Amino acid sequence: MGVKYNENKEVVRLIKEGLEKNGGYCPCRTERTDETKCICKEFREQIKDPNFTGYCHCMLYYKSGEDA
Repeated sequence: MGVKYNENKEVVRLIKEGLEKNGGYCPCRTERTDETKCICKEFREQIKDPNFTGYCHCMLYYKSGEDA
């Protein structure tokens, strides 16, 4: 299993700028709670799922399969 940044450097740049402006909260979410602080609760739970492969909600991170 591996979690890495999106390979699209422009997406990473834009999301990181949004995170900085929002105090570390996901720029794709309207709420500012512990659940939306990067790495958000939704993606932390997806990381734990051995069957999940894909991007976090804002597309900053990508989790590859269990055997990657």
